[in-house]
Amino acid sequence: MTVNGRICRVRCEDRHLLVEVLREQLRLKGTHVGCLNGDCGACTVELNGQLVKSCLVLAPAAEGAEITTLEGLALDGELDPLQMAFWDNDGFQCGFCVPGQIFAARRLLASNTDPTDVEIRAALAGNICRCTGYQTIVESVRAAAAATRDELYGAESNPPTFRAESRRGEHGQSRSPST
Repeated sequence: MTVNGRICRVRCEDRHLLVEVLREQLRLKGTHVGCLNGDCGACTVELNGQLVKSCLVLAPAAEGAEITTLEGLALDGELDPLQMAFWDNDGFQCGFCVPGQIFAARRLLASNTDPTDVEIRAALAGNICRCTGYQTIVESVRAAAAATRDELYGAESNPPTFRAESRRGEHGQSRSPST
């Protein structure tokens, strides 16, 4: 398997979970063991481009796979913009839920650089945080989205939006499509 761009050889029994191999053999402690049944998201990693709960993946099934863990998102020891947004906006307290929150937010921002709070919350569903009440997590994702837009389009420009335009004019009256 290739983990965070590094080819890794591990020995494990057929019953070992990927989360166990990542933490115990490869010493990648950013992948957490939470519920062991796929509910909390603390063990989320990217496996061949797909988000998976590593507590649900048998390690032998990952043979030859490309895996990215939370540690693999940083470049040359620097946090990536989403990780930095979580840091700057207190998007975590204990940090246990961070893998699931970060990976889910990355997936959202890859397809939508201007998500609403509702869209952010929907994207983060399936990741349990027992500390923050989610508001600072949503704020962190919103800040990362703004930073991404600034990087892509410049801080002064207006990025293209992909939302349907309202059919209501001023004062809430209906507009025809031609107005």
